[in-house]
Parts: sequence; structure tokens; C-alpha cells
Amino acid sequence: MTVGMPDRRTQPVARRDCSAPLTMTDRDICERFNGGPGLRYGARLEGGAPEPLYEPATGASPAIIRYRLDYAQSALHEIAHWCIAGRERRALADYGYWYVPPPRTAKERAQFFVVESRVQGLEALLAELAGVRFHVSLDDPGADAGDFAEHVLQASAMWRATSLPARTVAVMVALDPEWRSRLGLAPP
Repeated sequence: MTVGMPDRRTQPVARRDCSAPLTMTDRDICERFNGGPGLRYGARLEGGAPEPLYEPATGASPAIIRYRLDYAQSALHEIAHWCIAGRERRALADYGYWYVPPPRTAKERAQFFVVESRVQGLEALLAELAGVRFHVSLDDPGADAGDFAEHVLQASAMWRATSLPARTVAVMVALDPEWRSRLGLAPP
């Protein structure tokens, strides 16, 4: 299982444009991903899974990115993991991550937050482009978020200020060809 997905205990995070309508469904996201960056980079996004799971490519078969049920936010979260994972991680089942089910110790929670702040920061940008409401996920019922939501906001700001990798740009273009202006970014 991918870190951060089985139980979405959430806290709202402010979006740049809260008036934007919620537009894309998980199927819309699948079609855009699979017809663009997925095809280009040998990955296929599939919904309906009881739990998210990444399966690396084998031979002529593409990598499979499975997201939970029919949740658009889950699809975007798993895409964010795929965007961030390097070549070595993409060769491993579930990117080589471990999963510790809740309740977690303070140390386990801290490790989760380190990995997830970057992922959820990127997920927030993808959600903005897809018109999907974004919520920070603690994935640990009853856990104190502490500064995690702020770390996710900082990570999102970092992604906005960073020269994005080609796979991430391909996903953003697939979600919204005008992604730079939608996110308030200057042209390259």
C-alpha cells in the first residue's frame, strides 16, 4: 500500500481559486493521464482498487498505478507519487515504500509526514488544475497534525517555484494545457 491512502482523515487546505468549479472525475483524470503522460512514459492509471498500489512495468506491459475506488483525490495522490518517484523507485512495487497502519508511533508519524509533505504538496497543485477539492491526509485517525498542513502548503509553494521534471509537466499539461497561467506561474 502507498503511504498515506487507506483512511483519509482530512484537514482542508486553502486553494488559490476557491471559486473554481469541481470539474474532473476520476475517469476524466484517467483518460487524460492514460492518453498523454501515461502513454508517453509507459504507465497506466486504473481506479476501483480497494487500496492504492503501484506495480512496476514488466517486459512490454506498462507500469500500473492503482488508486482507491473511484476517488479523484486518490488518483491525483497516486499520480503525485509517480511524478516524484525516481527511476529506481519506479522499478519497485509500491515504489519500495513501507506501510505502517495506524495508529502510528510519533516516530512513524514523523517519517510519514516527511515523505508525504512533498507528495501532498504536488497533489494540491494537481487538484487545483483538475478542479478537485484537496484535503491534507493524515492517514492516522486521532493523530495530531501538528505542523503537517503547514509543511504541505510550503511544499506546494516549493513546487510552484521549482523547475518541474518533464513527467510532472506532462501530467499538468494533460490536466490543463493552460496550467502555467492557472497556477499563476510565469512562462518558461
